[in-house]
Amino acid sequence: MPLRGRDRLGWIGIPVALLAFHLATAAGYGIFRDELYYLACASHLDWGYVDHPPLSILILAGFRAVAGDAVEAIRVLPAIAGAVTVMLAASTARALGGGAFAQRLGALCTAVCPIVIALSGFYSMNAFDLVIWSAILRLIVGALSEAGVKLWLGVGLLAGLGLQNKISPLYLGAALVAGLLAAGRFDAFRTRWIWLGGALSALLFAPHLIWQVAHGWPTLEFMENARRYKMIGFNPLGFLAEQLLNAGPTLLPLWIGGLAWLFTERRRHRAAALGFTAVFVIAILALSGAKPYYLGPLFPFLFAAGGVAWERWTDRSGRVWWRAVLVLFALVGGIVVAPLTKGILPVEQFIVYSRALGMSPSSSERHDVGRLPQHFADMHGWEELAETVARVRATLPPGEREQLCIFGQNYGEAGAIDYFGPALGLPHANSAHNAYWMWGPPDCASATWIVIGDDRETLESIFETVELGATFDCDLCMPFEDDNPIWIARGLKSESMDLWPKIRRFI
Repeated sequence: MPLRGRDRLGWIGIPVALLAFHLATAAGYGIFRDELYYLACASHLDWGYVDHPPLSILILAGFRAVAGDAVEAIRVLPAIAGAVTVMLAASTARALGGGAFAQRLGALCTAVCPIVIALSGFYSMNAFDLVIWSAILRLIVGALSEAGVKLWLGVGLLAGLGLQNKISPLYLGAALVAGLLAAGRFDAFRTRWIWLGGALSALLFAPHLIWQVAHGWPTLEFMENARRYKMIGFNPLGFLAEQLLNAGPTLLPLWIGGLAWLFTERRRHRAAALGFTAVFVIAILALSGAKPYYLGPLFPFLFAAGGVAWERWTDRSGRVWWRAVLVLFALVGGIVVAPLTKGILPVEQFIVYSRALGMSPSSSERHDVGRLPQHFADMHGWEELAETVARVRATLPPGEREQLCIFGQNYGEAGAIDYFGPALGLPHANSAHNAYWMWGPPDCASATWIVIGDDRETLESIFETVELGATFDCDLCMPFEDDNPIWIARGLKSESMDLWPKIRRFI
């Protein structure tokens, strides 16, 4: 069905506005810790990595070959992903029976949703997760109609690609099966298309599963270590409370209204299956102790449903004026929260602004925080760290400079050296953290080492001599990166092949 003129705002105007916002603010506070890591992974293409499947890395490698690796360049892709997610929200509202206002409202709420702005503002697999979930749910809406059963094959295709990006579509798949059963949609399981879709999904995911088996299931080790030692545990109520911030407090009536409408829609046989699926997604994530932002990809669908619900409610006599109120709430809420989700204010202004809103720096990990929340703190200091290491290297005798190994305690430190170091004359870095460990051990038996972080006592048990080369100060970084010693270590006491298995950190 072709777009009518009044539909184009939701399908084109609002998505383009979000894209323009992201492109205009792409630089933000600088490159993010995880972006440094993903760029390093893109130089080591494989069927998997310790902490994620390969699809987002393959896309990044291809895009980097064309557009380069400047932070403004690599953030074009997540910005496009955010815009497509908004478009899919409008499409889903239309598929659910919504008119022009429902499509515009669903698109607008998605575009100003804090978690959508945050996840589409920097490069990671999470930006693609938004698109993939939204596209899967859009196809499910069609597949649940009698004429659309072949769309289950498309659901399987997208789920398989989604699993090669991030394992979160497993949650959606489990919730979908439970939702169909709870709604009595047994007919869905009597068509061959849903089974063919499932088989296609499994086939597409198989290469990564084979990689996991071949490497001893490193992701399971990573997940267990993160749960035990790294992540803050959220109980179900805490998980749900976080959604007030993730989806935006002013948008609460929109997505809650959409969820409720799915159970009251007169075409209940289809809508209830979608409602139960959404409820089961929320329950699975809340009860499994998942990170609160994992629910983010569900919100565009709920906003689409909310757009339809509120359109129908305001269709009644005397209620049309509520449409302006809903749009105003969404816009004002989005404007107020935007500086908390993306680095668009100067740092000192952001600190004042967040305090005025009663917000204090926070982290979802078991780390102390400094002046900035972790997602902003992790965008500071990386170039300065590489420059500090380069100054330490410059103090070494010429022979040692040429035969040098650099070691970072985590993939952010190692990634910073790999990203900024070549222009400073530094070699590529080594680390025992996640995928970096899999790329080792380095050939450094007779080399001089520059070690970022760690303590003298530990290093003296590994090297013959250890001296302090510099101290890296970073007021805006995470505290564990501030006041960090940069060591010069010589005379490795054992072969790096013997040392490497003992220092592995999958977390």
